[in-house]
Amino acid sequence: MQVENEVRTPVKPINEKAARIKKITRRTFIYIILCAFAIVNAYPILWMIMNSFKSGQDFALNPFGLPTEWIWTNYIDAWFTANINTYFFNSVFVGIVAVLLTVLFGALASYFLARFQFKGQKVLYGFFILGLLVPIHATLVPMFILMQNIGLLDTRLALIFPYIAFNLSITIFLLTSFMKSFPKEIEESAIMDGAGVFRIFWAIILPMTRPVLATAIIINFINNWNEFSFALVLINSDALRTLPLGLANFAGQHSTNYTAQMAALTIVLIPTIIFYLIMEKQIIQGMTQGAVKG
Repeated sequence: MQVENEVRTPVKPINEKAARIKKITRRTFIYIILCAFAIVNAYPILWMIMNSFKSGQDFALNPFGLPTEWIWTNYIDAWFTANINTYFFNSVFVGIVAVLLTVLFGALASYFLARFQFKGQKVLYGFFILGLLVPIHATLVPMFILMQNIGLLDTRLALIFPYIAFNLSITIFLLTSFMKSFPKEIEESAIMDGAGVFRIFWAIILPMTRPVLATAIIINFINNWNEFSFALVLINSDALRTLPLGLANFAGQHSTNYTAQMAALTIVLIPTIIFYLIMEKQIIQGMTQGAVKG
């Protein structure tokens, strides 16, 4: 027995060493995949920024190299050509108002769908989720006729209402799934303390959904910020147009000023990056908590 124990003792360190090597190899492989994925996603942005400092001739001769001469005036041309001074305010105003109203109505609807039992609850939830399957472009003509009949055509409300309608489904889907994971004891203790339904929503449920709210906000904001079709069809006045319409000004009948267009795209990209960096902590919390709670 003593000889047998002496023979078996080295097995444990060898197994631990093999497990450690396997763990390091797996982690290294995951990091390599993530770095490759990051490079693939970051390269188009870096390529766009790099070409925004080139001249038209430099871009045509060497689209993938560094600029031979850094042309900073491209950003000045882009600012005035795309009328960013006016269009930027319109995009920010319409986008933020639509996001706030979408999150407010979506959070209220999700609260009642997730925390209350009533007849037709599943049918109503399915009705909201069905909106995810509706193609936006198929509604352009009916939306134009509707806005014309109610007198909202060529106004900011003509964009705000469709943005709310088409982002409400994804907002309710995210918030309802998250709110269903909360234990019932939270509301029961609040009711015993004398809190009403809306007090529970504002003081307890809404703060607890802050991580997934950040995810919904940034999804809605990006959708509104980049939206082109509704802005093109429903807005005629130049003073009410949004940034995606301004970016179309670089395409002429016979040529396109690509370097100035990339400079304008870089300017447009900055608010989205800043918005994401502000909400990054809440977004990561929402993703990790959603993964744990299923």
